[in-house]
Amino acid sequence: MAVIEWARLSSGARAVPEPMGTPYVWSAAFVGALVMMVVFTLLGGIGRPTPALVALSVLAALLGLCARFVAAPGTAVLCWLFLNGFGIPPAGTLSWAGDRDGFWLACLLTAALSGTAVARVVNARAAYRRITPHGPAGGPFI
Repeated sequence: MAVIEWARLSSGARAVPEPMGTPYVWSAAFVGALVMMVVFTLLGGIGRPTPALVALSVLAALLGLCARFVAAPGTAVLCWLFLNGFGIPPAGTLSWAGDRDGFWLACLLTAALSGTAVARVVNARAAYRRITPHGPAGGPFI
């Protein structure tokens, strides 16, 4: 015999916002990286990967703000694929230069993880302040 557990459905605000699903984050990373590389190509940025790396790192960090931690590696790899494929000559050809590409992947992964960590800390602090009636007992700052 199965036991039914009743759970209350709340229509109010949740203490901590639910992050976006990983497929949505990866779709946004795909489209965002594609658009950025098209813009860099039109501006004559092929052969100068540093500005593209910075822009893609900012994109990865922004996507990390609304994502789960498990989405970070895929976001970094998608951004790296566009950077490697279209940011360095010959355009459209993937290559692997160990030190350079390892560094690029590390930068993109760090940016995505940092964005996610910042979002989690900010959301947790906001939730703590919402559920604490008069702030922390130790003083006005936390």
